[in-house]
Amino acid sequence: MLERLFKLKENGTTPRTELIAGATTFMAMAYIIFVNPGILSSSAGAAMDFRAVMAATCIASAIATLLMAFLANYPIALAPGMGLNAYFSFVLCGKMGVPWNIALGIVFISGVVFTILTVVRVRELIITAIPGNLKLATAAGIGLFIAFLGLKDAGIIESDPAAYLTLGDLHRPETLLALFGLLLTGTLMAAKVRGGIFWGILGTGAVGLATRMIAFHGVFSMPTLEATLFKMDPVGALRWEYLTPIFVFLFFDMFDTVGTLIGVGEQAGFMKDGKLPRVNRALLSDSVGTMVGASLGTSTTTSYIESAAGVSAGGRTGLANLMTAGLFLLALFFSPLAEMFGGGFEIAPGVFLHPVTAPALVIVGCLMMKCIRRIDWDDFSEAIPAFLTLIIMPLTSSIAHGLAIGFISYPLIKALSGRAKEVHWLVYLLAALFVLRYILI
Repeated sequence: MLERLFKLKENGTTPRTELIAGATTFMAMAYIIFVNPGILSSSAGAAMDFRAVMAATCIASAIATLLMAFLANYPIALAPGMGLNAYFSFVLCGKMGVPWNIALGIVFISGVVFTILTVVRVRELIITAIPGNLKLATAAGIGLFIAFLGLKDAGIIESDPAAYLTLGDLHRPETLLALFGLLLTGTLMAAKVRGGIFWGILGTGAVGLATRMIAFHGVFSMPTLEATLFKMDPVGALRWEYLTPIFVFLFFDMFDTVGTLIGVGEQAGFMKDGKLPRVNRALLSDSVGTMVGASLGTSTTTSYIESAAGVSAGGRTGLANLMTAGLFLLALFFSPLAEMFGGGFEIAPGVFLHPVTAPALVIVGCLMMKCIRRIDWDDFSEAIPAFLTLIIMPLTSSIAHGLAIGFISYPLIKALSGRAKEVHWLVYLLAALFVLRYILI
């Protein structure tokens, strides 16, 4: 049955190798079980129920990962995306004041649109049209934004009364714990320990327990989805002012997925003549996973580049995903552990620190920055829009603003420098829509 479903011999692999690879992928991305509920439950953001989001994270990840296994037969796991969850919680819900149930509706709609674009094959046009340097700058900008949030969650940086950023109180116990976690996780990553981020979270949490900063609440329990299950409001999301967030989720999910599929596909040898077989099935797994996740109560579900860890361990088929999905479901029974490690410490009224998971955000931000070297810095018509995209995201705490400024500046600089023909017509259209958005909203 396994051979018929996953074509193990054809892909030069064995059940044992696939199961080990699936476990390796899980260890590399399991930090999302702790980090995603922490972000979505933050009082400065969506303020959702931690345990419900933790359950939604595990179940949505398992379902989407299984979809990838059976539809596309690739060892690529999925889970709520970093960056997208930060935008969902801190920007959409926190800064813009959108209720989290409507925000889930926005995510669901973006998944529906992504599914339609996948089915009618419009994605090829969009992917071809978007300038490559803006794609790279967007990923790097999200990385800076995530690292910024991590440093604030750790108490390493904070805002002073004049609204400037300054160094935080490094004598604060929670900040000292976060600094230890950053050092531990950084060392594990430098030593190329598989699942270094995951082990860093566990190690930091263990020190927090040993020093009694974290109260022990048990290990085994089964969280409930009652607080978030089918609580999304897609009807309430059908408003003009939510067009930009829908586009942001659609854009990032699309390009995160495409980048991951190409990257992991190249590493595993799946690419044929520069193309990835069954790519539409893989994209469909991603878009359906997003709709499932929104229904359960979590932000956009997307393909994870950490799947490359499993490929490095020999994973070549969807059988590896069965192991990864099974471990996500098993993690449901350890919700008290996730709540202990992902929960926050209130250091002032309404101000919380998350010293156990904050180091993971900083490290993930670092990982996302590596694409910056591929930006064409010698061509200023490419470099300046890319830099504006990259720098505005963390400075405004808004992915949408960074994306908008990048799309507006790119065609303008190209056109004014006599290179208008280098820009795809769709980029001009997107730029016009962003300008219209700033005029009307």
